[in-house]
Amino acid sequence: MTETTTFTPAGDPEGTERPAADVLPFPLKKTTAPAALGEGEAKPGEWNAELPDVDDPEAEGLTEGAPVDPPREVYPPSVAEWMEAKDKARMPVLPDWVKLPDQRTAVRKWAVRHYSAVVGYHAVRLPLVYTPKICMYSPRGAWRWSSTIGRWVFDAEGKGLRLASVANEDAAEYLKLSRQRNDRVRLRGIVATVAGFVGLAAALTLYVMAPSWLLALAVATLTTTLGVVGAPADRPLIDMAKVTFRKRRLSSDIVIRAHEAAGLTTKDQTIAFPRPIGRDGDGWRVIVDLPYGKTFEDAMKAHARLASGMDIAPTQLFLDKDETSGRRVSYWIADRDPLAVPSGKSPLLGATRVDFWKPFPWGVDERGNPVMATMLWLSLLVGAVPRQGKTFSARTIALAAALDPYVRLYVFDGKASPDWRKFALVAHRIGFGIVPKNGVDPVGHLLAALRELKADVEDRYHRLSELPLHVCPEGKLTPEISRDKKLNMPLTLFVVDEVQEYLTHPEHGKEILSLMVYLARVAPAVGVSVMTATQKPDDKACPSELRDQHQARFALRVGAYQVSDTILGAGSYSEGLDASKLLKSHKGVGLLKGMSDDSGIVRTYLADGRDAERVLTRAAALREAEGTLSGDAVGEVPAAETSATILDDVAAVLGKGETKVWSETVVDRLADLRPDVYGPWAELEAKPKAEALTAALKPHGIGTVQISRRIDGEQVNKRGIKRDDIAAVITQRNQKRDAG
Repeated sequence: MTETTTFTPAGDPEGTERPAADVLPFPLKKTTAPAALGEGEAKPGEWNAELPDVDDPEAEGLTEGAPVDPPREVYPPSVAEWMEAKDKARMPVLPDWVKLPDQRTAVRKWAVRHYSAVVGYHAVRLPLVYTPKICMYSPRGAWRWSSTIGRWVFDAEGKGLRLASVANEDAAEYLKLSRQRNDRVRLRGIVATVAGFVGLAAALTLYVMAPSWLLALAVATLTTTLGVVGAPADRPLIDMAKVTFRKRRLSSDIVIRAHEAAGLTTKDQTIAFPRPIGRDGDGWRVIVDLPYGKTFEDAMKAHARLASGMDIAPTQLFLDKDETSGRRVSYWIADRDPLAVPSGKSPLLGATRVDFWKPFPWGVDERGNPVMATMLWLSLLVGAVPRQGKTFSARTIALAAALDPYVRLYVFDGKASPDWRKFALVAHRIGFGIVPKNGVDPVGHLLAALRELKADVEDRYHRLSELPLHVCPEGKLTPEISRDKKLNMPLTLFVVDEVQEYLTHPEHGKEILSLMVYLARVAPAVGVSVMTATQKPDDKACPSELRDQHQARFALRVGAYQVSDTILGAGSYSEGLDASKLLKSHKGVGLLKGMSDDSGIVRTYLADGRDAERVLTRAAALREAEGTLSGDAVGEVPAAETSATILDDVAAVLGKGETKVWSETVVDRLADLRPDVYGPWAELEAKPKAEALTAALKPHGIGTVQISRRIDGEQVNKRGIKRDDIAAVITQRNQKRDAG
């Protein structure tokens, strides 16, 4: 495992082969260009422009007597796109597991594991199971063998015909069959007698002259053969080393029958097969052209009927859209339900570091191909019924964020389960449940964190627009800006599990909802992503005004298609996306929509509680080494504990006539006023001390200013606050309170 987990997509082909003009499906316009433009290149936007005449020595870039390259044909971009499409349509000569070193290694390891397990399985059972079975079944095999020979010698297969001729009183037919039987018995008796003498002589010779090992081998071979012959049909001699799944050969007749049963054919038209049916991994790949007028959407609506027509479970049939035709559908029919197969442990367990700016592994699709997730510039809603892996799926994303030391984490769990407890090692703000405990109100803590984030988001928009162009060229957050500690704008992931517990809070629910709607709508654009998870996505527990702000949706198994539509968005059911069709055995499996252009199935990787603790311990050490641990993770007093009184306390420690006061001076006075609350601030260095006060006042819209003072004849500049700002906010708060 490398030091960093990176995932680089395969590169595009370096070039395409130019077809002859007479095979192109459209007229070809040509132009000429000097070879200096590069092989296969033309000036952007000027593929058919007038170019210098190569015969004119006055032309720009050409001198008299200089060698001139012959003109050549340059194809327009449309032709290049057509050729690229043709290149992609060609089937590879060799499969990926032959060409790619990593896949060759994976196949080799699988073969070693598989065949070593099979050999070991049978080696253990040979003396303990198979030998007693052979000894028990061999007498029956000898009887079957001798009975078969006797029936053959005496022509037992013709007995039925002779009896039928007697019953029909057909003397001529009977005499004919009798003569035939006598001839057969005579010849077969001679053959059997000769074979018996030869076999007896061979057995005696072997017994007298053969070495003991050859005699033992012959006896074992004969006994094994008789044991195989004598084994009952329902109890085979050799056990299976692996489970055999229901698999059959898929034919065109079965596929046509399925479409007829699903109503996807018409009286005059049936389906067509543009490519032969063939094996594709652990299943079959079928590409079908539906009758004219039928579309991919029609096939999606008939998904269950198609599966029934093929005599398979609906979870074994997967449909893919073909971009070249609206009526072309690609089916993948799995040999068994692939969604019930665990996706395995998360690769994050072996990663020492993750770059959250890049996609990271979240799971695999139904074919076992990796599914990469990203939380940049979006918010994610995760919904499911209980016990289907909702929390584990969301937690895997948070674990990836934890392994990037420059990502700030906010984690709140409405059900106060053990699932998120270990995030206290790295989270800037963290809270559990809704019931106050040990003097901390988790709901108030969440509310303060939301206010803090809102103020931070507003501040980021202003600061990004004010940064110079060489630092922020497009006015957007960049990896360099997010990792600059001086700018203090790191990527941030705000996670709320069981969000309905906070949204339905009788006192603060409305304000929490308002703040979360703001963050989900506005914050992702400046690097603050929101991820919420719920088992009650209805309008009462999780209103649509919040759900609709999530650009990405992930629905694990739910109880009804209406709930699936609620999570994935209106119209998802008509697109064939229905999480209610997932089974109880599909834990950690869900439908993902909005994270990329394609919607699809994700079997999320597993990281249980012990695995999560390992990852978070590693993440905490990484953050400590980088100096990015902050907030609750290092015991800093969160704004939630002081937000209710901070304004009044600051106003109380400001002396009469003081219009501007340094922040560190205010902190020292606050520590004298309330040592139990502000004492930890006063123990910090000068700069962190001032930053603690700034963070506490930021949710109230109060910033700091530069304050200059002369001390011992020297001019000293430090950040501080203004009395007028404090007074204005307190006055506004009191007016709102009086109006309420």
